[in-house]
Amino acid sequence: MTNAHSVPTSLTPDGYAKARRVLMKRDPVLAAAIKEIGACGMASRQRKDHLSALVGSIVSQQLSTKAAATIFGRFVALFPEQQIPGTHAIAALDDSTLRGVGLSGQKVGYLRDLCARIGSGELDLDELESLPDELVIERLTAVKGFGRWTAEMFLMFRLHRPDVLPAGDLGIMNAIQRLYRLRKRPDAKRILKLGEAWKPYRSVASWYLWQTLRNEPLATAKRSRPRSRSKSRAR
Repeated sequence: MTNAHSVPTSLTPDGYAKARRVLMKRDPVLAAAIKEIGACGMASRQRKDHLSALVGSIVSQQLSTKAAATIFGRFVALFPEQQIPGTHAIAALDDSTLRGVGLSGQKVGYLRDLCARIGSGELDLDELESLPDELVIERLTAVKGFGRWTAEMFLMFRLHRPDVLPAGDLGIMNAIQRLYRLRKRPDAKRILKLGEAWKPYRSVASWYLWQTLRNEPLATAKRSRPRSRSKSRAR
């Protein structure tokens, strides 16, 4: 995770460009993929604010990108100018209205818990900006329906933290196995060891690994790629 003394707390567009250069020098295997894929697109792939990002995370669980986008679009259409004014506006909606846009009863419960924690001050969204990565994860995983993976995606794509490596992500596992031509899918321990070379830009390395699953012409793509449950949503 991020070391505040060696890298900025969040990456700027220039920071992403620097990370790309550093990774290409450090890892020749990943460098070939980075060269083919091009500039990192992480900076442009996020919601407008923290609350929208977290609501989007709930909506997208267990859904394809297309289905999640449709339901999220219906959800924000419930509010003026299709923008969520705050947790009070969500709390004011009854369950039948939320179910009507396509949310399951379980996801409605997750939304209620998120809004209650923010409303009570137990979860301070503004505070997340200044917290270390692990404390952000701790705060977010206290919310119902939020696991470590969801918190890591928030760190990477909303807070632009540079050094997050979701070692338990199936897409990361598949990408590494394919790109590095491993006989077996690597476990989290092996991924973390491999990722030592990518510090302090493991978030950017992860993004490029996910892209290799979508970039068919890569020289290492000798087998049809498996679908990852996680890779279709936050990226």
